[in-house]
Amino acid sequence: MDRRTFVASTSLAAAAGVSGAAADQAASKGVRKIEPLANEFSVVYESPDPQHVYCYTPGICCLPGGRLIATMDRGGDGVAKLPGAMQGKTLLRGMIFSSDDHGKTWQQRSLMPMLHARPFTAGKSLYVLGHVGDLMIMRSDDGGNTWSQAVKLTEGEGWHQSACNVWYANGKVYLVMENNTDRTFKGWGVSVLAPVLMAAKVDDDLTNKGSWTFASRLSFREAIKQSGEPHMIGVPFYNPGPIYRDAQGVGRRVAQPIGWLETNVVQFTDPSHIWHDPKGHTFHLFMRAHTAGTGLAAMAKVVEAEDGTMATTLEQAPSGQTMLYVPMPGGQMRFHILWDEQTKLFWLLSSQATDSMIKPELMPAERFDLPNNERHRLALHFSRNCVDWCFAGLVAVGPGWKQSRHYASMCIDGDDLHVLSRSGDARAKSAHDGNLITCHTVPGFRELAYL
Repeated sequence: MDRRTFVASTSLAAAAGVSGAAADQAASKGVRKIEPLANEFSVVYESPDPQHVYCYTPGICCLPGGRLIATMDRGGDGVAKLPGAMQGKTLLRGMIFSSDDHGKTWQQRSLMPMLHARPFTAGKSLYVLGHVGDLMIMRSDDGGNTWSQAVKLTEGEGWHQSACNVWYANGKVYLVMENNTDRTFKGWGVSVLAPVLMAAKVDDDLTNKGSWTFASRLSFREAIKQSGEPHMIGVPFYNPGPIYRDAQGVGRRVAQPIGWLETNVVQFTDPSHIWHDPKGHTFHLFMRAHTAGTGLAAMAKVVEAEDGTMATTLEQAPSGQTMLYVPMPGGQMRFHILWDEQTKLFWLLSSQATDSMIKPELMPAERFDLPNNERHRLALHFSRNCVDWCFAGLVAVGPGWKQSRHYASMCIDGDDLHVLSRSGDARAKSAHDGNLITCHTVPGFRELAYL
């Protein structure tokens, strides 16, 4: 049985989360056990102190010659004690790596002060864009061997993101960073984040802040005002505040106010798509929907005018109803959308939820946060339209709740798909605070499509 037939015949079992003893029992009844596509991995970075140094924000891109560039950052109170991490008063939490053997081995190339950064190409140059409060960017003109100093693109602002995707169109590069529209907000500020589409001509010097155009800002809080409260979709799933207290009355698991974050950008080039723009200047933003539930992503759109200015609004259904949410497997966690020109398909890398309906007080101690916050199963889907997603396979599965495979980025390298995962093993502090950045390769990934 070839891979395409195998995946199609086992997709229901995988989507149901069949594993371990349940999978063995299913196999005895003639149901095939799903096998992850790329459970084996190479290690890009390993924390020297898993209880105090954590591995975050894996980003990856493939250069025209096949070299892979990976970025990540380190968190925790032990980072400042690491060799070379302090440069004067500047903490170099970010790292840049390269691989010349398709991800089998990795070499550290540079340290950087930025968080939430991603690598990408534009013209003949390679860039890494992230933030440390303000947006910052670095440039390499030799394929990532050496790097410029990080320079600021903003001044006195607060930003957020993850290593989400990059889009190329109209001779420009487009990507999203997220602006904090209310610096006085207390708590996890996903309700006051505004996804800001940024655009620059690919041949310009992108370390020059004048090269960039920023779209107008629409926070989740403002979007709710525009759309009205969502109706009959169970949002929020839990009211904000503690949802389970232990015997001492301490709130063990706390639901945060709803919002959006970690934004990807796409365009619909198929003329039959309802939201297709024949002029090629409409972009759709897909964001992690923080609702305490699963299976939804948040959405907005940006329209670019002839003068290059960009306006951010919500999309509408053909009925005229304003849309804030769309269905998406794994939309409750950071996901990555990648367009493949060869198959004319969008590919989605996201976290598979299998047990979001468990009562919070019955959750194992090793499970992180709310019931919807599973982080150890990476799934791959594909779609023609970013709404109807077809299951392609499980990419990787951690052997326990704490051993994450999540917050991943991906890039295409010929016929293969490379996945860079925020991971953990048995030494990890938690599912959130992992101790590894791992590279997984799905060979011949296009064979998984069955449309």
